[in-house]
Amino acid sequence: MKRLALVCLLGTGVVALHAETFIDNARVRSVAPQYESVAVPREECASHWVNEVRRTGGGQDYGGAVIGGVAGALLGNQVGGGHGREAATAVGAVVGAFTGDRLANGDRRDSYEEVPRQVTSCRTVSDVQTRINGYRVSYEYRGQSYSTLMRENPGPNLQLRVSVTPIER
Repeated sequence: MKRLALVCLLGTGVVALHAETFIDNARVRSVAPQYESVAVPREECASHWVNEVRRTGGGQDYGGAVIGGVAGALLGNQVGGGHGREAATAVGAVVGAFTGDRLANGDRRDSYEEVPRQVTSCRTVSDVQTRINGYRVSYEYRGQSYSTLMRENPGPNLQLRVSVTPIER
C-alpha cells in the first residue's frame, strides 16, 4: 500500500514538472545566412611535349677485333726468336685487335636523334567555395528581443520551448 502511494506521488511530481514547460510562438524579425569558406581540393593536369635524345646507331661489333687480334698474333709470332718472339706475338695481337676493330666498325658511327614524347604533370589545387553553415535569427518574444544561430531558416514564426521555474528567496 505504501508503495502504491509512493508511485502515485512520484507520478504526480513528474506531471507537475512537465506542466511548467510549454511550447509557444515568437515573431521572427530577421534572418541572416552565416557563411563559411571551405577549401575543396581538385587535381589539375597539363600535358606538354618534350624532346628526348635517343641513340640510333647500331651496337659495337667485336668480331673484327677478335679476328684482327688472332691475325696480328700469328704475324707477330713469325718475327724474332726466343723472348723476342713472345713480345712480337703480344704486340701483334694488340695492334691486330685495334686494326680489326677499326676496319669492322669504322663506318658504323653512333648517331643521336631527338624524339618528341608527351609528358603529363598533375598538381593539387584548392578551390575556395563559400557555403551557408547556418542562419542568425533575431526574434521577439513578449516584448524582448533575442538572437540565436539555427541550422535552417525558421520562416516568419519560431517555436519556443518555454520553461517556468519559480525563484526561491
